[in-house]
Amino acid sequence: MYLTAIDHIQLAMPRGEEERARGFYAALLSLAEVTKPEPLVSRGGCWFEAPRVIVHLGVQDDFVPARKAHPAFLVADWEGLRQRLKEAGVALTADDTLAEVRRFYADDPFGNRIEFIRDGDGFSQA
Repeated sequence: MYLTAIDHIQLAMPRGEEERARGFYAALLSLAEVTKPEPLVSRGGCWFEAPRVIVHLGVQDDFVPARKAHPAFLVADWEGLRQRLKEAGVALTADDTLAEVRRFYADDPFGNRIEFIRDGDGFSQA
């Protein structure tokens, strides 16, 4: 058997911070918020998606931000997103370790590390 895709990425967030999540994932990253299934609503958190991108934010009471483990998103308008985040006051970390890959890192409002790679520059073109 071979893996064919990732259905979604789950990131943790502190309880009661859904509005901050919406401000980053919906307003800045332009992901649409989708309604969680009824049996999961009481757990808190929120879900976002775009074509081929699904992010679930789940509440973790003993929350600690993910600093090493992280999602890496391919971005069509990489420079536009970089500017948008910068103008919103999001701290960005450039990474030119690999000359053929244009990428940067940013933290979501909770300190989770997120990587943004210019589409076409990814590590695998499979």
